[in-house]
Amino acid sequence: MSSHQTSSTPSSVYVFGKRSYDLSSRSFVMGVVNVTPDSFSDAGRFFSVEAAVDHARRMIDQGADFIDVGGESTRPKGKAYGEGSEPVDAREELRRVLPVIERLVGSTDVPLSIDTYKSEVAREALNSGARIVNDISGFHYDPDMPSVVAEAGASAVVMHIRGSPKTMQQNPVYGDLLGEIREYLRAGLAKGEKVGIRQMIVDPGIGFGKTLSHNLRLLASLSAFGDLGYPVLVGPSRKAFIGEVLELPVEDRLEGTIAAVIFSVLNGANIVRVHDVKETVRAVRMADALKKAAV
Repeated sequence: MSSHQTSSTPSSVYVFGKRSYDLSSRSFVMGVVNVTPDSFSDAGRFFSVEAAVDHARRMIDQGADFIDVGGESTRPKGKAYGEGSEPVDAREELRRVLPVIERLVGSTDVPLSIDTYKSEVAREALNSGARIVNDISGFHYDPDMPSVVAEAGASAVVMHIRGSPKTMQQNPVYGDLLGEIREYLRAGLAKGEKVGIRQMIVDPGIGFGKTLSHNLRLLASLSAFGDLGYPVLVGPSRKAFIGEVLELPVEDRLEGTIAAVIFSVLNGANIVRVHDVKETVRAVRMADALKKAAV
Protein backbone atom coordinates (compact mmCIF):
# COMPACT_ATOMS: atom_id res chain seq x y z
CA MET A 1 0.00 0.00 0.00
CA SER A 2 1.20 3.53 -0.68
CA SER A 3 1.26 6.00 2.17
CA HIS A 4 -1.64 8.11 0.87
CA GLN A 5 -4.07 6.06 -1.18
CA THR A 6 -6.99 7.75 -2.85
CA SER A 7 -9.51 5.12 -1.82
CA SER A 8 -10.09 3.10 1.30
CA THR A 9 -8.57 -0.38 1.47
CA PRO A 10 -8.79 -2.96 4.25
CA SER A 11 -5.13 -2.39 5.13
CA SER A 12 -5.57 1.36 5.63
CA VAL A 13 -8.72 1.25 7.80
CA TYR A 14 -7.60 0.72 11.39
CA VAL A 15 -9.92 0.20 14.35
CA PHE A 16 -8.88 1.58 17.75
CA GLY A 17 -11.59 0.74 20.27
CA LYS A 18 -14.65 2.80 19.40
CA ARG A 19 -12.89 4.75 16.66
CA SER A 20 -12.15 3.66 13.12
CA TYR A 21 -9.68 5.65 11.03
CA ASP A 22 -8.92 5.33 7.34
CA LEU A 23 -5.29 6.30 7.65
CA SER A 24 -5.01 6.90 3.90
CA SER A 25 -7.84 9.47 3.84
CA ARG A 26 -6.08 12.44 5.45
CA SER A 27 -3.22 13.34 7.76
CA PHE A 28 -3.66 12.33 11.41
CA VAL A 29 -2.18 14.05 14.45
CA MET A 30 -0.84 12.32 17.57
CA GLY A 31 -0.40 14.55 20.62
CA VAL A 32 2.47 13.90 23.02
CA VAL A 33 2.01 13.72 26.81
CA ASN A 34 5.32 13.31 28.64
CA VAL A 35 4.66 12.27 32.24
CA THR A 36 8.34 12.73 33.06
CA PRO A 37 10.49 15.18 35.02
CA ASP A 38 13.24 15.30 32.37
CA SER A 39 11.70 15.46 28.89
CA PHE A 40 13.74 17.48 26.40
CA SER A 41 10.63 19.26 25.12
CA ASP A 42 8.72 20.41 28.19
CA ALA A 43 11.06 20.02 31.19
CA GLY A 44 8.56 18.25 33.41
CA ARG A 45 5.60 20.62 32.96
CA PHE A 46 3.18 17.68 32.81
CA PHE A 47 4.77 15.39 35.41
CA SER A 48 1.77 15.43 37.75
CA VAL A 49 -1.30 13.35 36.90
CA GLU A 50 -3.56 16.39 36.94
CA ALA A 51 -1.31 18.42 34.64
CA ALA A 52 -0.88 15.50 32.23
CA VAL A 53 -4.61 14.77 32.04
CA ASP A 54 -5.47 18.44 31.55
CA HIS A 55 -2.85 18.72 28.81
CA ALA A 56 -4.18 15.63 27.03
CA ARG A 57 -7.76 16.88 27.17
CA ARG A 58 -6.67 20.24 25.81
CA MET A 59 -4.96 18.53 22.86
CA ILE A 60 -8.07 16.45 22.22
CA ASP A 61 -10.14 19.65 22.14
CA GLN A 62 -7.62 21.03 19.64
CA GLY A 63 -8.17 18.09 17.30
CA ALA A 64 -5.68 15.37 18.27
CA ASP A 65 -6.59 12.01 16.72
CA PHE A 66 -4.36 10.07 19.14
CA ILE A 67 -2.75 10.76 22.52
CA ASP A 68 0.66 9.20 23.20
CA VAL A 69 1.45 8.87 26.92
CA GLY A 70 5.04 8.23 28.00
CA GLY A 71 6.62 7.78 31.41
CA GLU A 72 10.32 7.61 30.51
CA SER A 73 12.29 10.32 28.74
CA THR A 74 14.44 9.36 25.75
CA ARG A 75 16.43 12.61 25.78
CA PRO A 76 19.78 11.70 24.19
CA LYS A 77 23.22 12.36 25.54
CA GLY A 78 24.98 15.03 23.49
CA LYS A 79 25.79 18.69 23.13
CA ALA A 80 22.11 19.61 22.69
CA TYR A 81 20.80 17.93 25.85
CA GLY A 82 23.79 17.33 28.13
CA GLU A 83 24.09 13.95 29.80
CA GLY A 84 20.74 12.75 28.50
CA SER A 85 17.95 10.97 30.33
CA GLU A 86 18.32 8.12 32.80
CA PRO A 87 16.28 4.93 32.35
CA VAL A 88 13.56 4.17 34.88
CA ASP A 89 12.30 0.79 35.98
CA ALA A 90 8.92 -0.59 34.98
CA ARG A 91 7.37 0.02 38.39
CA GLU A 92 8.17 3.72 38.31
CA GLU A 93 7.08 4.04 34.69
CA LEU A 94 3.74 2.44 35.55
CA ARG A 95 3.31 4.70 38.56
CA ARG A 96 3.60 7.67 36.24
CA VAL A 97 1.43 6.58 33.31
CA LEU A 98 -1.36 4.34 34.60
CA PRO A 99 -3.30 7.04 36.51
CA VAL A 100 -3.18 9.27 33.42
CA ILE A 101 -4.41 6.51 31.10
CA GLU A 102 -7.16 5.48 33.51
CA ARG A 103 -8.43 9.06 33.85
CA LEU A 104 -8.42 9.62 30.10
CA VAL A 105 -10.09 6.31 29.23
CA GLY A 106 -13.00 7.31 31.41
CA SER A 107 -13.54 10.60 29.59
CA THR A 108 -12.64 10.14 25.90
CA ASP A 109 -12.75 7.60 23.09
CA VAL A 110 -9.71 9.14 21.38
CA PRO A 111 -7.23 6.23 21.06
CA LEU A 112 -4.47 6.24 23.67
CA SER A 113 -0.95 5.07 22.93
CA ILE A 114 1.59 3.97 25.52
CA ASP A 115 5.13 5.05 24.66
CA THR A 116 7.26 2.25 26.11
CA TYR A 117 9.73 -0.45 25.12
CA LYS A 118 8.98 -2.60 28.20
CA SER A 119 6.43 -5.40 27.80
CA GLU A 120 5.44 -5.21 31.48
CA VAL A 121 4.48 -1.56 31.11
CA ALA A 122 2.72 -2.23 27.81
CA ARG A 123 0.66 -5.06 29.30
CA GLU A 124 -0.62 -2.97 32.21
CA ALA A 125 -1.29 0.06 30.01
CA LEU A 126 -3.27 -2.05 27.54
CA ASN A 127 -5.23 -3.63 30.39
CA SER A 128 -6.05 -0.09 31.55
CA GLY A 129 -7.42 0.94 28.16
CA ALA A 130 -4.54 1.98 25.91
CA ARG A 131 -5.01 0.77 22.32
CA ILE A 132 -1.54 1.25 20.85
CA VAL A 133 2.01 0.45 21.94
CA ASN A 134 4.58 2.93 20.61
CA ASP A 135 7.82 0.95 20.90
CA ILE A 136 10.88 3.07 20.13
CA SER A 137 12.89 -0.12 19.67
CA GLY A 138 10.60 -1.54 17.01
CA PHE A 139 10.29 -4.86 18.90
CA HIS A 140 14.09 -5.18 19.22
CA TYR A 141 14.62 -4.56 22.97
CA ASP A 142 12.04 -6.75 24.73
CA PRO A 143 11.32 -10.14 23.12
CA ASP A 144 7.97 -10.41 24.92
CA MET A 145 6.58 -7.17 23.48
CA PRO A 146 5.06 -8.55 20.25
CA SER A 147 3.09 -11.25 22.07
CA VAL A 148 1.83 -8.76 24.66
CA VAL A 149 0.49 -6.54 21.87
CA ALA A 150 -1.02 -9.47 20.01
CA GLU A 151 -2.72 -10.97 23.05
CA ALA A 152 -4.39 -7.64 23.78
CA GLY A 153 -5.57 -7.29 20.19
CA ALA A 154 -3.75 -3.96 20.17
CA SER A 155 -1.85 -1.97 17.55
CA ALA A 156 1.83 -1.08 17.48
CA VAL A 157 4.14 1.64 16.23
CA VAL A 158 7.35 -0.07 15.09
CA MET A 159 10.15 2.50 15.21
CA HIS A 160 13.82 2.49 14.23
CA ILE A 161 16.56 3.40 16.67
CA ARG A 162 20.34 3.05 16.46
CA GLY A 163 21.76 2.09 19.86
CA SER A 164 19.97 3.18 23.05
CA PRO A 165 18.49 6.54 24.07
CA LYS A 166 21.62 7.20 26.12
CA THR A 167 24.06 6.44 23.28
CA MET A 168 22.10 6.94 20.06
CA GLN A 169 23.48 10.38 19.18
CA GLN A 170 27.12 9.48 19.74
CA ASN A 171 28.43 9.56 16.17
CA PRO A 172 25.76 7.48 14.38
CA VAL A 173 27.11 6.08 11.10
CA TYR A 174 25.32 4.23 8.29
CA GLY A 175 26.66 2.52 5.20
CA ASP A 176 23.21 2.59 3.59
CA LEU A 177 20.87 4.85 5.56
CA LEU A 178 17.57 3.93 3.93
CA GLY A 179 18.45 0.29 3.40
CA GLU A 180 19.57 -0.32 6.98
CA ILE A 181 16.54 1.40 8.48
CA ARG A 182 14.18 -0.46 6.16
CA GLU A 183 15.72 -3.80 7.13
CA TYR A 184 15.46 -2.98 10.83
CA LEU A 185 11.80 -2.04 10.44
CA ARG A 186 11.10 -5.06 8.27
CA ALA A 187 12.54 -7.33 10.99
CA GLY A 188 10.31 -5.68 13.62
CA LEU A 189 7.24 -5.99 11.41
CA ALA A 190 8.01 -9.66 10.84
CA LYS A 191 8.02 -10.26 14.60
CA GLY A 192 4.61 -8.62 14.85
CA GLU A 193 3.22 -10.52 11.88
CA LYS A 194 4.47 -13.81 13.29
CA VAL A 195 2.33 -13.47 16.42
CA GLY A 196 -0.67 -12.06 14.59
CA ILE A 197 -0.58 -8.30 15.18
CA ARG A 198 -2.96 -6.97 12.55
CA GLN A 199 -2.44 -3.20 12.85
CA MET A 200 1.10 -1.86 12.74
CA ILE A 201 2.53 1.54 11.86
CA VAL A 202 6.16 2.24 10.90
CA ASP A 203 8.27 5.14 12.16
CA PRO A 204 11.76 5.80 10.74
CA GLY A 205 12.79 7.32 14.08
CA ILE A 206 13.70 10.94 13.39
CA GLY A 207 16.39 11.95 15.88
CA PHE A 208 16.94 8.45 17.23
CA GLY A 209 20.51 7.69 16.19
CA LYS A 210 20.65 10.11 13.25
CA THR A 211 22.67 13.20 12.32
CA LEU A 212 21.20 16.35 10.82
CA SER A 213 21.82 15.10 7.28
CA HIS A 214 20.32 11.69 8.12
CA ASN A 215 17.12 13.30 9.43
CA LEU A 216 16.73 15.60 6.43
CA ARG A 217 17.23 12.74 4.00
CA LEU A 218 14.72 10.55 5.83
CA LEU A 219 12.03 13.23 5.63
CA ALA A 220 12.72 13.59 1.93
CA SER A 221 12.54 9.82 1.39
CA LEU A 222 9.42 8.76 3.30
CA SER A 223 8.03 6.88 0.30
CA ALA A 224 10.72 4.28 0.95
CA PHE A 225 8.92 3.40 4.19
CA GLY A 226 5.37 3.52 2.84
CA ASP A 227 6.47 0.72 0.53
CA LEU A 228 6.84 -1.56 3.57
CA GLY A 229 3.05 -1.94 3.41
CA TYR A 230 2.02 -0.12 6.57
CA PRO A 231 1.04 3.47 7.42
CA VAL A 232 3.92 5.80 8.26
CA LEU A 233 4.28 7.91 11.41
CA VAL A 234 6.84 10.71 11.70
CA GLY A 235 7.86 12.55 14.87
CA PRO A 236 9.95 15.65 14.08
CA SER A 237 8.48 17.85 16.80
CA ARG A 238 10.92 20.31 18.39
CA LYS A 239 13.87 18.00 17.73
CA ALA A 240 17.53 18.90 17.67
CA PHE A 241 17.88 18.81 13.90
CA ILE A 242 15.42 21.73 13.71
CA GLY A 243 17.49 23.58 16.28
CA GLU A 244 20.63 22.92 14.23
CA VAL A 245 19.12 24.30 11.03
CA LEU A 246 17.51 27.35 12.65
CA GLU A 247 20.00 27.83 15.49
CA LEU A 248 17.14 28.00 17.98
CA PRO A 249 16.47 26.46 21.42
CA VAL A 250 13.82 23.81 21.94
CA GLU A 251 11.17 26.27 23.13
CA ASP A 252 11.44 28.27 19.89
CA ARG A 253 11.08 25.54 17.26
CA LEU A 254 7.37 25.72 16.41
CA GLU A 255 7.78 27.15 12.91
CA GLY A 256 10.54 24.66 12.12
CA THR A 257 8.38 21.83 13.39
CA ILE A 258 5.43 22.92 11.24
CA ALA A 259 7.68 23.07 8.18
CA ALA A 260 8.98 19.55 8.87
CA VAL A 261 5.43 18.28 9.48
CA ILE A 262 4.11 19.70 6.21
CA PHE A 263 7.08 18.35 4.28
CA SER A 264 6.44 14.95 5.88
CA VAL A 265 2.76 15.01 4.94
CA LEU A 266 3.54 15.94 1.35
CA ASN A 267 6.10 13.13 1.20
CA GLY A 268 3.79 10.42 2.48
CA ALA A 269 3.42 10.53 6.27
CA ASN A 270 0.03 9.31 7.47
CA ILE A 271 0.46 10.36 11.12
CA VAL A 272 2.57 13.11 12.68
CA ARG A 273 3.49 12.99 16.36
CA VAL A 274 3.75 16.49 17.85
CA HIS A 275 3.70 18.62 20.99
CA ASP A 276 1.87 21.59 19.45
CA VAL A 277 -1.45 20.10 18.39
CA LYS A 278 -3.55 23.19 17.62
CA GLU A 279 -1.05 24.65 15.17
CA THR A 280 -0.28 21.28 13.60
CA VAL A 281 -3.92 20.35 13.04
CA ARG A 282 -4.52 23.61 11.20
CA ALA A 283 -1.36 23.23 9.12
CA VAL A 284 -2.02 19.63 8.03
CA ARG A 285 -5.64 20.40 7.15
CA MET A 286 -4.39 23.09 4.81
CA ALA A 287 -1.71 20.80 3.40
CA ASP A 288 -4.27 18.04 2.83
CA ALA A 289 -6.56 20.45 0.97
CA LEU A 290 -3.70 21.59 -1.26
CA LYS A 291 -2.56 18.04 -1.89
CA LYS A 292 -6.08 16.96 -2.81
CA ALA A 293 -6.45 19.89 -5.22
CA ALA A 294 -3.17 18.98 -6.91
CA VAL A 295 -4.25 15.44 -7.78
